[in-house]
Amino acid sequence: MSKALKTKIIFILISLGVGGLSALLTRGSMDIFDTVVRPPLSPPPILFPIVWTVLYVLMGLGAARVYLKDPKSPGIMTFEINLALNFFWSIIFFNMRAFGFAFLWLLALLATVIVMTMRFYRVDKPAAYMQIPYILWLLFAGYLNLYIYLMN
Repeated sequence: MSKALKTKIIFILISLGVGGLSALLTRGSMDIFDTVVRPPLSPPPILFPIVWTVLYVLMGLGAARVYLKDPKSPGIMTFEINLALNFFWSIIFFNMRAFGFAFLWLLALLATVIVMTMRFYRVDKPAAYMQIPYILWLLFAGYLNLYIYLMN
């Protein structure tokens, strides 16, 4: 197996691992969608793990591409910060049900992803383009989060 393929697999597994651990820690709180007023355009709950799996794969693959070209790229540090912020958002929103704080956290997460994307772009344009679905999903998640905060 080539070094590049190993690196890509490792970065994807790290991303999926962070997402999986966060999901594991919040799985007992997923009944939230049955207890809150949900916004129009709310997708069915089954869509969330599917979308997040795709996004984690794209995050990991993008970060691996950058790492392979420039292991000291600031984009890698931003990727790590992004994963930490992403991990804790679910806990804040689902376990703590701190919807207002979760929205502010999500704004910080979104800002980090935008910075990460710009830093990726300087090293590897396809890696940056892979983050566009993530940015769009976070904008949508922000809409959902804010609505839940305001209506509950």
